[in-house]
Amino acid sequence: PIRYGYGLTEVSPLSHSSLPSIPDKQGSVGYCLPNTECKIVDYVTGVELGPNQEGEIWVRGPQVMKGYLGNNHATAEMICEDGWLRTGDIGYAEEDGRLFVVDRLKELIKYKGRQVAPAELEAILLSHPAIADAGVIPSPDEEAGEVPKAFVVLKGAATTAEIMEFVSARVAQHKRIRRVEFVSEIPKSPAGKILRRILVQREREKPSPAA
Repeated sequence: PIRYGYGLTEVSPLSHSSLPSIPDKQGSVGYCLPNTECKIVDYVTGVELGPNQEGEIWVRGPQVMKGYLGNNHATAEMICEDGWLRTGDIGYAEEDGRLFVVDRLKELIKYKGRQVAPAELEAILLSHPAIADAGVIPSPDEEAGEVPKAFVVLKGAATTAEIMEFVSARVAQHKRIRRVEFVSEIPKSPAGKILRRILVQREREKPSPAA
């Protein structure tokens, strides 16, 4: 059977895993491993959040590294004095502790001071029957600071307006796709991860859109 899990190099390697005794839920990476703690905190204030509220995932346990060898500054940025490790990932936990990972903190789009997760929009775009692949990045905007822009690979007929309306019907107002560009492929790593930095670089090299 397939088991889902979550971890990072600094947690050698897991903090969460699905359980064979509990049915999996789509999108979840499971529950804390034994002797492991997890909390979700506001990525601005550091205040712990409640169930089903999105924030940065922090973990603590015996598998968390002691620090980066010879780099005390990087260690202090990653690990709190009381042992909590800041993962840099955005997610939320349900009432029973089941964890869902949404995106990377550094990749959030800041639209008029509101945070937008590209991965959430990409998942919605991929549910459109005419879209084969998609990547979402922040696009500079004079009024909003950044707006969500989608790079889309089509496998059927769809217009920019249709795609934007499709997403708008499924998200809050501040998460709506504001720009769409059709491309032949989405750049990805050998592991299949979207290389958003390449899309961001392409966007930065373009002239600013007219107001």
